[in-house]
Amino acid sequence: MNQSISWKVEGDYFEGCNCQSTCPCTFLADPTYGDCRLAIGWHIQKGHYGPTQLDGLNVAGIYYTPGNMVSGPKWRAALYLDEHASKKQAEALRQIFSGQAGGFMANVAPLIGEMLGVRTAQIQFGLEGKRRWMNIPSVLEIEIEGVKGGDPKREATITNPALYAGVPFDPAISRSKKYTYNDYGLKWDNTGRNGFYSRFTYTP
Repeated sequence: MNQSISWKVEGDYFEGCNCQSTCPCTFLADPTYGDCRLAIGWHIQKGHYGPTQLDGLNVAGIYYTPGNMVSGPKWRAALYLDEHASKKQAEALRQIFSGQAGGFMANVAPLIGEMLGVRTAQIQFGLEGKRRWMNIPSVLEIEIEGVKGGDPKREATITNPALYAGVPFDPAISRSKKYTYNDYGLKWDNTGRNGFYSRFTYTP
């Protein structure tokens, strides 16, 4: 596989971290508590990598940044790929979400100093209204919900953030109702902290 292959993935995106709402990392400032403990969920509604179809598959990413996300130190990361993916689909997901296929994640890849692992997992993804949730048994449990704005009929959003992985969409500001992680020697509980959600579209 290489960057010359035509591909596109689009669907629903959300994240949770340990910053207070709203996360200062979106505008390249330091994390609220000095480091960032970020979980991202992607649900691909429609996607392909060359002839390989990726519709309906899920991906989760864990990112630990011990300082400013851009200026460093570099991140530690882990990827979890949907256990329902075939061998070809899993390799396509790995290429896209590791940044090796180009696109948005290729801009993130140089910030990562250590890839802890890439493996398949049982990933349960759900959404309802302003709620988003993802579960990997014994590893990750996260649920976020959008905050109330002045107009209850509209989402409270950040316009044109400098750093946000749900491109090209503006994130809806949220808070986690539950957010725990335990794997690769990393363990935390960041329930009640910052979250974002939106659509996403990635292409080379």
